Amino acid sequence: MTVVPNVRKESRGMTTAILYILASVLIGAVGQLMLKKGMATMGPITLQWSQMPPLLLRIATNPFVVAGLVVYMAGVVFWLAVLSRVDLSYAYPFASLGYVTMLAASWLLFREPISPLRLLGTLIICAGVLIVSRS
Repeated sequence: MTVVPNVRKESRGMTTAILYILASVLIGAVGQLMLKKGMATMGPITLQWSQMPPLLLRIATNPFVVAGLVVYMAGVVFWLAVLSRVDLSYAYPFASLGYVTMLAASWLLFREPISPLRLLGTLIICAGVLIVSRS
């Protein structure tokens, strides 16, 4: 007796994995944006051992930082679901879609400049993700 794989079920599972990957990337990106906003309100920090307790208190009481960490952790939950479903070598390149998301969001929300070289690098990343997704 020959066992025929259920292609429809496998396809559905892969679609779910890709949706989880995209959710992880987008939720993680929102968390990172919140962390950036929170740290921008604090100004530049210096990591000196003697200043660590007050610095950690300031960070821990910054609402954007706290919310950003919570949101970022929600993205991690989706990532863990991904890791339970597909090979890491397949999933991990998709995580680089965060670069694309951050490039656009940093420009739109924080008015950060985008150099042509940075844009080219991001397009190369997109091409790599497309190639991996076809494998």
